Amino acid sequence: MERTSRSVVITGASGIAAATARQLADAGDAVFVISRNPGSCAALVDSLGSEKAGWYAADLQDEEATVAAFNAAAKKLGRIDAVVAVAGGSARRFGDGWLHEMTLDAWNASINLNLTTIFLTAREAVRHMKGTGGSLVLTSSVLATSPQPDNFTTHGYAAAKASITGWTVPLAAAYAKDKVRVNCVAPGLVRTPMAARAAEDPEIVSFAERKQPVAPGMLTAEQIAEALCWFVHSDGVTGQVLAVDGGWAVTSTS
Repeated sequence: MERTSRSVVITGASGIAAATARQLADAGDAVFVISRNPGSCAALVDSLGSEKAGWYAADLQDEEATVAAFNAAAKKLGRIDAVVAVAGGSARRFGDGWLHEMTLDAWNASINLNLTTIFLTAREAVRHMKGTGGSLVLTSSVLATSPQPDNFTTHGYAAAKASITGWTVPLAAAYAKDKVRVNCVAPGLVRTPMAARAAEDPEIVSFAERKQPVAPGMLTAEQIAEALCWFVHSDGVTGQVLAVDGGWAVTSTS
């Protein structure tokens, strides 16, 4: 079957988001990147070497900025066929960690970074695609369903990612009649800028080699991007959460 090119918005400009943008652009899709760092956005879009690419710098925790970013994307692309929501990250620097040690400020920082961004992104995606259909692809984490207390305890992050996983089916059900598909990818431990702490820790690297035996070790951003791109173009699929975790969830290290 001939592949139909899509106009795709991607949130984030590094790591998994950048790999997704490259794979989609290489396959002929039009790509629009939204991230809060204008330098990263510009560098990524320039590297794509395509006139069918654009970007807008916005903090996706800010409602007004998010609305403006999606309006800019729709104007540049002509239409929005798909949205891949990757933006988020660790809030360890704000104090995310063990529940009994967390402050309310740390909790709010992690929820805003990882869940408020998804809420505003998903809302704008649905608003732009509701009349014509499309694909919304969310990004969760294997830690939402397969936690690992040693070295990976950030309970605010886990709560946000569990919410994203749990939101996938209700959103898919709500918007199926509008032909808006909603799916989710739950990555394992991936070698990205966000995971620099893990990648530089020999103990965690050794753990990853045991916990993600089919990766092997830490996954690449490109491996996660392949799944995100697949959901963009798989018109018959909705309401699914796909773990791309190198075997994390099925491998015991005890």
